[in-house]
Amino acid sequence: MTASTTEIPGYIAGTWTIDPVHSDVDFVVRHLGVSKVRGRFAQVEGEIVTGADLADSKVTATIKADSVDTKNPDRDAHVKGADFLDAEQFPALSFVSTGVRAEDGEYFIDGELTLHGVTKPVTLEAEVGGFADGLSEGAKVFGISATTEIKRTEFGVGANIPGAVVSDKVKIELNIEAVLQA
Repeated sequence: MTASTTEIPGYIAGTWTIDPVHSDVDFVVRHLGVSKVRGRFAQVEGEIVTGADLADSKVTATIKADSVDTKNPDRDAHVKGADFLDAEQFPALSFVSTGVRAEDGEYFIDGELTLHGVTKPVTLEAEVGGFADGLSEGAKVFGISATTEIKRTEFGVGANIPGAVVSDKVKIELNIEAVLQA
């Protein structure tokens, strides 16, 4: 193990499956420049590999575009439609890591986000929640939170919607719990 993995209490190298019941993929945009509107994606799946060396760790995740929920059915339909996600043509968002690193006690996951058919590099600022025993006999769980910001128009999302109506900047917040595979 490297110094970066030994600094994480209870660190376990292994392959973990994202638990969709205990994981959230949320986003925040500004509406009309004055208020924040939050939404979430209800369906996420993926895998996290924690390497013996932190740099060997990997993440893959897929999110169903039509699982968006903003607590308003009319807005949800609009976000799923051609003006924004176009979930019919682009049914999934995906993330594939290209590197995991620790710098000055902080953790970063570099990767490629594919949204609306466009792939761009992003960096997630991560916070390790920890490793613990699960509720089932012998089960182990791992928690991690991460954030990043993207510009929706760089992914072709809402290209015809002015930033004065919905901000171009989208904050993405992840709270993930994963279960160690047997």
